[in-house]
Amino acid sequence: MPRRPIVLRKKVSYDPRFNDPVVGKFLSILMKDGKRSTVERVCYGAFDLVEEKTGNDPLKVFHAALGNVKPVVEVKSRRVGGASYQVPVEIRSVRQIALGLRWISQSAKARAGRSMQEKLAGELLDAANNAGASVKKRDEVHRMAEANRAFAHYRW
Repeated sequence: MPRRPIVLRKKVSYDPRFNDPVVGKFLSILMKDGKRSTVERVCYGAFDLVEEKTGNDPLKVFHAALGNVKPVVEVKSRRVGGASYQVPVEIRSVRQIALGLRWISQSAKARAGRSMQEKLAGELLDAANNAGASVKKRDEVHRMAEANRAFAHYRW
């Protein structure tokens, strides 16, 4: 019998402009202190900048960026016989999206720039082009999993 309770997934709110659940989740991740209108202004302003710079649909650029940032494997600590091993495990799609959105958000906040709109637009464009800090983070996680592939038999 499992020790953990069954996790009930919360319904994700759709964003008002694109009616997309992933963008709605991204707005929630970007939000600070419950200021939804501020985060919508920042995010949609960044989408407008992306459309201005590329001429493409910003939603397609956003999903391309997320596709480039989503990790496939990660390492989890597993204690076997008094030693801890970093065991590579595959990631469920829900967690892939959550990690990708979180990394894009953190990388955008850490960028040097004038406004959050410009930083977010720059990070989305970089991620869509397979560059930037969030893609570097994904590569680092994949490299760690590849280095510890010898311990894959400890998977549970």
